[in-house]
Order: sequence, then structure tokens, then C-alpha cells
Amino acid sequence: MRNALFVILALLLAPALASADDYPSRLIQIIVPFAPGGATDIAARLLQPGLEQALGQSLVIENKSGAAGNIGMELAARAAPDGYTLFFGNIGTVAINPQFYPDLKVKPERDFVPISRVSDTPGIFIARPGFPANSLREMASYVKAHPGKVSYAAAGISTLNTLEMMQFEKLAGLNMTQVPYKGGAGPAIVDLMGGHVDLMCVTFSSASAYVQAGKLKAFAVTTEKRLDSMPDVPTVAELGYPESVSSSWQGLFAVAGTPQPIVAKLHAAIVRALADQKVREHMIAAGMLPNPSASPEEFKAYIATETAKWGRVARDVGAKAE
Repeated sequence: MRNALFVILALLLAPALASADDYPSRLIQIIVPFAPGGATDIAARLLQPGLEQALGQSLVIENKSGAAGNIGMELAARAAPDGYTLFFGNIGTVAINPQFYPDLKVKPERDFVPISRVSDTPGIFIARPGFPANSLREMASYVKAHPGKVSYAAAGISTLNTLEMMQFEKLAGLNMTQVPYKGGAGPAIVDLMGGHVDLMCVTFSSASAYVQAGKLKAFAVTTEKRLDSMPDVPTVAELGYPESVSSSWQGLFAVAGTPQPIVAKLHAAIVRALADQKVREHMIAAGMLPNPSASPEEFKAYIATETAKWGRVARDVGAKAE
């Protein structure tokens, strides 16, 4: 009887084991739910060469943007669970969107298997060049002296950067005017440089070049430690706002039901790719911090923590979907 059970178990596991041994035997598609040029797309393309080398197979990146990343996420969730269609998600699509869109057809914790975090993209608090403050504390003092008269750009109410600004506004006891923008951070940054709006919190990679060129003021980065690429800019933690430490992380996901050996092989490939010095240098130069998860299970636990954290922030600040 025992031998028969072993035989049955072996037969059930054989397809998964075989597919893992042969995997990958053909082109792999990675769906990025945003347009080319954004932080998530850049992270995917910087990872791509190293991942191809580690897996010994070609990858193609498909940008499927729209609806705050929900269109691409839904498309990926409908793919076969064989490891040949992967989803390159981020904090917005996986941890924030499900809390803002109750009718969302996809439930990330049900429809995807986390493989690994890939990178962290810190946020940075910035201001127009002529704003009459040169530090975060000076900015807070100025806003308090001019309640409701200082504006900040919000590139989507359900985005991490907007939640970061709303959270800081509440923590510091400020009263500012939110100016909504569509089309991502690009149009908002242009208006910020033009003086049409006063402040903004945005991903470091989107603003660092303008700060270094003197076209924008930088007040603080949303990290615990200062960034090597901009060591003169203090962190929110050292300025007394540890609650504002955060990052716009990106990570790779497989479709739910993908055999565990394939997930493990993909995780090992990401770790190997991100250990390459050239890949790391390119990511850091783009304003990203390479940060692979120790295991798929660790990434899953991290996502749960982030989902709870930003759901709590959204409720505290009264943020609602557009």
C-alpha cells in the first residue's frame, strides 16, 4: 500500500518536476503594466540582460499600460501558469491598487505567486526653483505660515508618491492644496520646474537629474540612510519623520499555479542577475537600489506588510480613488 502511494505521488509530481528541469525552453514574456520610460519599466529592462544570461533564454518585455497598471495586471493574471508569462509589478499595482479599486478583477495574493523583489526606488521631496524655503523644516514652517496657499502636484491619488505627500502633510500638521495631474510624474515635474505648482514627492529616479542640474530643489529622500548619489540631501528619518521612510519597490511575479520548482529557478536567476556588478551599477545610476528577496516567501511576507501599511495610511489621510 505504501509503495503504491509513493508511485501515485511520483506520477502527480512528475509533470511539475519535468517542466522545471526543462524550463525555460522557449521565449519568456514579462508584462510591465506601465508605459516605457517609467521606474517600473526601467527596472525591468535593466534586469533583462542578467536574467536572460542566468536562465539561458531570451525574454521580451511587453508594456501594457492603463488604469493605474490594472490593465496589464489583469492580462498577466489570465496567462497560463507555466512560467512563460511573468508579471513585473510594483507597490502601486500589488499593494495599493486593490485597496482603491474594490471592483478590481485581480486579487494579487490569489492570482500571483511572488518570486522576488528586484529594486527599491526611493522617493524625494522636491520644490520649484524659486520656492522660498531651502529645507524640509523651512518648507513646513512656510506652509504653516501660509495655510492653503502652497500647492503640491499629485500624479494620481492612488500612487505611492501622493500618499507619501498626504502622509507628510498630516504628520507635520500642514494645510496644502493638492493639484491633480494625469499622465504620470512627467507633466507634473515640467509644471514644477515652470513654477506652476510648488511642491511634489516623486520617485528619485524621475527627479535626480533635474535636482543635480539646479532646476529643482531637493528637501529630503524617503530612506533611512543618505544616498551615495546625493549625499547632501538629508533623509526623512534623520529629520524626525521615520514614518515617512518608504520606497516604490518593483518585483517579479508568476501566475498562480506555477510549479514551485519553476518559481525557485526564477528566484535564483534574479539573485544571480542582481549580483552582477554592471547590473547593480546601472540600477544605481538610474536612481534604483537593487534588492532581491532572500526567498519567495520573504517577498510574500513583505508584500503583506506593505499592503497593510499603505491601506492604513490611505484610511488615515482619507485618500479615495479618482
